[in-house]
Amino acid sequence: MSTPSIQVPANCELTLGMTCTDKSEPGRTTWVMPADERMANPAGIIQGGFLGAMADSAMGSAVITKANDDGRRVVASNAEMKTSFLRPVPVGGTLTCRAEVIQAGRRAAFAEATVTDERGRVVVRASSTYLLTERD
Repeated sequence: MSTPSIQVPANCELTLGMTCTDKSEPGRTTWVMPADERMANPAGIIQGGFLGAMADSAMGSAVITKANDDGRRVVASNAEMKTSFLRPVPVGGTLTCRAEVIQAGRRAAFAEATVTDERGRVVVRASSTYLLTERD
């Protein structure tokens, strides 16, 4: 089976309007994303799937930066993810997600993420396990 080509930035990040603002430290990334009305449910609150996707992208990229720092070229596939929604996110403003690799091995990595609103309030906490596959 061949490894798919890697597109940077990824389509999912382009679709969400996510921008990486810091990846200077291996295993840590910071991203921003607008709380866009296209992501809102009928009550005017950002639907949780979009917030989970933001956390997933941030954690996955943190895992990649850690592997790259270890001299590896890998694809990180999300094996499982837990997302806790701590407060509603209304339309408007900018969200910030900080992700960190907690533990990384040869075949798997565990990461955590925190999403905050523009007032600095934590709105989401997430954790995930990623399976690592070597790239050609």
